[in-house]
Amino acid sequence: MATRILRVPHVVIVGGGFGGLWAARGLRRAPVTLTVVDRRNHHIFQPLLYQVATATLSPADIASPIRQVLRRQRSTEVLMAEVEDFDLGRRQVVFTDGERLEYDYLILATGATHAYFGHPEWEPLAPGLKTLEDATEIRRRYLLAFEAAEREEDPEEQRALLTFVVIGGGATGVEMAGAMADTARHAIARDFRRIDPSQARIVLLEGGPRLLAAYPEELSTYAREALQLRGVEVRTGSIVTDVQPELVRIGPETIRTRNVVWAAGVTASPLGKRLGVPTDRVGRVEILPELSIPGHPEVCVIGDLASLDGADGNPLPGVAQVAMQMGRHAASNVVASIEGGVRRPFKYRDKGSMAVVGRNAAVLHAGRVKLTGMLAWLGWLLIHILFLIGFRNRFFVFAQWAWSYLSWQRAARLITGAVGSELAPPGKPLGTPDAPQSQSGRDAEAAARQGQTAPSDTEAPGWMSGDRHQAGSPR
Repeated sequence: MATRILRVPHVVIVGGGFGGLWAARGLRRAPVTLTVVDRRNHHIFQPLLYQVATATLSPADIASPIRQVLRRQRSTEVLMAEVEDFDLGRRQVVFTDGERLEYDYLILATGATHAYFGHPEWEPLAPGLKTLEDATEIRRRYLLAFEAAEREEDPEEQRALLTFVVIGGGATGVEMAGAMADTARHAIARDFRRIDPSQARIVLLEGGPRLLAAYPEELSTYAREALQLRGVEVRTGSIVTDVQPELVRIGPETIRTRNVVWAAGVTASPLGKRLGVPTDRVGRVEILPELSIPGHPEVCVIGDLASLDGADGNPLPGVAQVAMQMGRHAASNVVASIEGGVRRPFKYRDKGSMAVVGRNAAVLHAGRVKLTGMLAWLGWLLIHILFLIGFRNRFFVFAQWAWSYLSWQRAARLITGAVGSELAPPGKPLGTPDAPQSQSGRDAEAAARQGQTAPSDTEAPGWMSGDRHQAGSPR
C-alpha cells in the first residue's frame, strides 16, 4: 500500500509589529511552517519611541531583531523583504523585486503610517513618530535647535529656534510635549552658556476641544494641567492650516518655529488597498468578525490595518493591546481551520489605557478605575517594562529610567546624520547638509586647506589607526 504524505500548511505573516509578532508566537506549536516577512529586521516597541525622540533611551533599547525573537521556533523562517502586492487567486505574496511567496494562510499586519490630511508637503517639515528613523530624526532636530540657538546672535531667531510645536493632542502628542519640557528644563538646562534651555517654548496644538479625547474628561483635564505646570503651552480648538520651514499657521495666527513634530493622525498601510476589498476612510480593511476578509477566509487582517467595530459599536482603537489580541486570535483561528474546527469571532478585552505626562505624572483608565499622578506613573513604568521584548531591553530600559530619575540626565543625547555648515539654514529643516558629500570628501577638503593629501576611501581605515600602508594590501 502506498504511503500518503500530508503537506504541512504554510502560513505567511506580513509585518513584524505587535500584531504580527503575537500571531507568530501563537503559532509556535501549531502544525504549520511559518514565514514572517518584514521590510525591516527588527520589532519596535512603539509606545516608547517618544523617549528615543527626546534622548531618554537609545534605539537599541526598544528594538529587537525579529530573527532573535523567533529563533527558538524551529518551523519559523524570517525574511527581510518588502511586499508590493497580493495574488489572492494563486495565494501568493508578491515582493517588490518580483519574487513570489506561496501561502495557505496569510496574516496581514502592516500597521499604519502618518496622515497629513491632504498635505504631503508637510511631512519633511513635521516628521511623525512611527519608526526608529523618525525618532532619531526628531531627536536630531530637537537637539540641533539648542546648538543653533547657542550660536545665533539675533534674539528673534533664537526665540524661533527655541520654539517647539507638537501637532496633535492624543497620547503621542501629550507624551512628546511633556518629555520635551522635562528635557529642556532639567536635563540640559545647565549645559549651555549663551542660552537658557529652560526658557524654551513648547506648544501643543489640538484641533478638538480637549486633550486625550479617548479618555474621561477629568483625566484630560489633569493631563492639561500637568503639562501647563511644566511650562507647556496647551492650545485646544487650534487647527493647523499651514506648515512651512520657519512657521506654523493656525488660521490667521502665525507661530515662528524651526521645529515641528506631527502627532495628529494616521492612515493605514497602503497594502490594505491591494487586497481589493472595502476599506474605511483612512484605508483600514473592513474585516469580518473572525478577522478574515470577505471571500477569502484564508486571509486575516489585524492591528492598525484592520477596521472592526467593538462591543460599543465604535471601531476598535489603533493601540498595541488590540493588535496583540488580534494576533493571538488570528493564530487560533488558523489552527482551527487546519484542524477542522470552528473559527471564533474576535472579542476585544479592554485592559485599560494610559499615557505619561512627565516625571511622576500620568493618567490611567481601566474600566471604572481612573488614576492620575505618581500611582498612575508607576503603573505605566511597570506595564511598559513587562511588555518590552527580551530581558536585555527590560534591564537597560529600567537602568536608564532609574539613572534619569535620580540624575535628571538623558543618556542618549546624540546628534546623528550629516549636518550642514549652517545649523539653521533659512527655508530648510534644521541641519540640512549643504550638499551630499561623504566623510572622506570632507576630510579631503580639510586636508587640502592645510596643504595635506587626505587618504582615499580605500585607505580610510589606516588613516585613524596609523596603518595606512596596510589598508590596501592584498588579503
